[in-house]
Amino acid sequence: MRNLGLLLLLAISACKPSAVKQAVNFTADWESLKQYQVPEWFRDAKFGIYFHWGIYSVPAYRTEWYSHYMYVPDHPIRKYHTETYGPLNEFGYKDFIPMFTAEKFSAGEWVDLFKKAGAKFAGPVTEHADGFAMWDSDLTRFDVMDMGPRRDIVGELEKAIREQGLKFITTFHHQWLYAWYPTWDAFTGTADPEFRDLYGPIVPSTAWSGSRDSILPLPDEHFNTRWYSRVIEVIDKYQPDLIYFDSKLNIIDSTYRLEFLSYYYNRALEWDREVVVTYKHHDLKPWAGVLDLERARMSELKKFPWLTDDSVDWSSWCDVQEPDYKTTDRLIDFLVDVVSKNGCFLLNITPTAAGEIPEPVQQRLLEMGQWLELNGEAIYATRPWKVFGEGPTRVIEGHLNERQNPDNTAEDIRFTKKGNSLYAIVLGIPEDLNITIRSLNRENGIHPGTIQSVSLLGSDQQIIWETADPGLEVTMTSRPYLQHALVFKIELRD
Repeated sequence: MRNLGLLLLLAISACKPSAVKQAVNFTADWESLKQYQVPEWFRDAKFGIYFHWGIYSVPAYRTEWYSHYMYVPDHPIRKYHTETYGPLNEFGYKDFIPMFTAEKFSAGEWVDLFKKAGAKFAGPVTEHADGFAMWDSDLTRFDVMDMGPRRDIVGELEKAIREQGLKFITTFHHQWLYAWYPTWDAFTGTADPEFRDLYGPIVPSTAWSGSRDSILPLPDEHFNTRWYSRVIEVIDKYQPDLIYFDSKLNIIDSTYRLEFLSYYYNRALEWDREVVVTYKHHDLKPWAGVLDLERARMSELKKFPWLTDDSVDWSSWCDVQEPDYKTTDRLIDFLVDVVSKNGCFLLNITPTAAGEIPEPVQQRLLEMGQWLELNGEAIYATRPWKVFGEGPTRVIEGHLNERQNPDNTAEDIRFTKKGNSLYAIVLGIPEDLNITIRSLNRENGIHPGTIQSVSLLGSDQQIIWETADPGLEVTMTSRPYLQHALVFKIELRD
């Protein structure tokens, strides 16, 4: 891949020639990338919002993987598709594109909601596995400016997000396009050269698999170049603060991944901005970005900052006809647990094809925002304490494992710290007015004289407290009117 970076950058109209000369601080090798430092803004932000919104939102049936499963023989989605829209050779995935008009989409209204929800970073799924670009691309006609909405969705969101003072993120899933469609099967229409840029390269049937580790042969130079050039175009056009990658990045040749990383980090130096790249599994070296979990959490406190992304819907990442939304309690407790373990939470929401955010989703976001307005000082810009928490509920780690984790109770407490303030966050409303916080003991440096005061955020009631052998004994003088997790602010003496 000699001079790949230079050749591609010159081919992309948004790239300035001077950028190549100035980008000298990082080189395309893992050793050079050890210079990278995770920015403090990311560690402070804690909570972000993104959204699976695209052509797959039109059928809105069961999953954002509709575009894949509609081509899988004997799959229930294949059956639904043919019964609803007709045979694949008459109505393929491409035929949904004119139906994706986004006629009710307002970037300003969406971002206003994100701000009220308490998010500090936000942005779109920029290209999903389906091959359709959600920005005004010079590299393909299968994009939102040339087809469907005929609007620059990413551009409108980038402007609105920055106007609200949030960090702008873009997420890429387009490595999944390789072997996403059965391009070896002429009957489906996915092998038609006219639509090659949407459906991806012709691959043998042996490569068509949902597994990230069993794809053979691996993508060729053309596909690697396609992957690389689209990410670079988005970088140059929209200057994202964070670029998220879905899994399966490991099928992209490491040379292209290294070219991307060095280019992005050098461009950020030119912008005088600190940026983040996230990755899953072992798709990048751990020092080159931020590890991201999918529908999963850490079971223990980690020394390194990390991210998890999960959806407001238990099963789907996009709007579907029969949604199964999580409760606000579940979302708040998830956020608190993640932050206590040195993580950040990227919440996916599910807009409709028309561009509306469903009312139940809006309700949950506003309720999260109300909680964060009262208790945000225990979340934003905090750092972990000596222990992440206490209580009977234990997190089971594992990719796509969140459904196995039970709801928290009022016996579960999580800790965060900022300066001399220690926050004990009770993940429920206790029936008793008395709470014993057992981790606040001598072993963890809490002894008589250590604590200066204890208060309950969002309440002006007096809190009675004393240090004792079991821990810190806290007594509320009345039942709190608060609906979600309680936050006790504990001021420590110098």
